[in-house]
Amino acid sequence: MESVFQFIAENQLMIYLVILMIFVGVELIEKVPSVLHTPLMSGANAIHGVIIIGSIIIMGQAEDVFATVLGFIAVFFGTLNVVGGFVVTDRMLEMFKKKK
Repeated sequence: MESVFQFIAENQLMIYLVILMIFVGVELIEKVPSVLHTPLMSGANAIHGVIIIGSIIIMGQAEDVFATVLGFIAVFFGTLNVVGGFVVTDRMLEMFKKKK
């Protein structure tokens, strides 16, 4: 338990930044019209793909098993997010194609 408190004390600014990003993200997403949602999600998925590559590199440099497992879980769920986002985008774009 002491190590958790030490981690929080060492990373307090980063924790505040993540909490602030959550609130700003929620506010921004609520203001996006439905028409723009799909193109914006496509861009977000592309950015997330770059983040996944970075997290794979960092996971390869992890020094303990916990960090490696946590990194693997993050990469797994991030990959699911990217693939799911592109599937949804593809389905949305199919709706706009002319029917034969």
